[in-house]
Amino acid sequence: MTHQPKYKLASRQWKGNDTVIDVRGCQIGGDELFLIAGPCAVESEEQIDEIASFISNLGIKFLRGGAYKPRTSPYNFQGLEKEGLKLLKQVSNRYNLGIITEVMDLSLLDTVYPYTDILQIGSRNMKNYHFLKELGKTDKPIMLKRGMDATIEEWLLAAEYLLLGGNEKVILCERGIRTFDSSNRNTLDIAGIALAQQLSHLPVISDPSQATGNRELIGAASKASIAGGADGLMIEVHNNPKDALSDGPQSLYLNQLEDLLPDFEKIATAMGKTCSWAKQPEIINA
Repeated sequence: MTHQPKYKLASRQWKGNDTVIDVRGCQIGGDELFLIAGPCAVESEEQIDEIASFISNLGIKFLRGGAYKPRTSPYNFQGLEKEGLKLLKQVSNRYNLGIITEVMDLSLLDTVYPYTDILQIGSRNMKNYHFLKELGKTDKPIMLKRGMDATIEEWLLAAEYLLLGGNEKVILCERGIRTFDSSNRNTLDIAGIALAQQLSHLPVISDPSQATGNRELIGAASKASIAGGADGLMIEVHNNPKDALSDGPQSLYLNQLEDLLPDFEKIATAMGKTCSWAKQPEIINA
């Protein structure tokens, strides 16, 4: 008798073929390694424009950036909010970049929705089930980050809430879990990426920046993620990490990201994948 998982729609028993999500011409979950890069938070027009211009010239087609920031301390930078969304839209139009940004709660959904191509659900909200139910009614792709203390089953059950709402464009993101070891910010679960792909048809990407908390480890963690079968990477990069208002220690310098791309391409090729950034970007003059 075949074991029936608690999650139905997210399981391979429901759908045997991989789900492939087309976002602005990029195929997430197929034979293409998807890459997202950008700062933890939008800080100013100059900052986000310099970063957007740089990654666009590398061929990277998606920019991440937080406008509303859920911070542990209420005294830390909370984001530029609506102004940050406007700046993301501005560079999206200028450099033809897709945008991914976090929506923190339902009160902000209508505000964030017009400015992003992918809605991000942060680790803290993975178990906010009412929130997930409502987001499942939207028609934009949703990236669901694994909770910092969540099992694989809990992660897939959270995805189930989104799928039950009718939104089939769900992307799973492994961002590290908390363990007994405090050497790293979190512990990147490479085996968890592979297991999620065995159990579910949904695409799985890796966030090595959040997972390690250390820019010197991002390269190794990224390469391991690609070799482990991840469908994509989301990497924090900043034009001046030392003065970043959020997560500077886990943000790559611009040149560090550029230097890593050839290694990413070699491993992706060995895994039978092409690279989304290998296609030349179309830059639109403002």
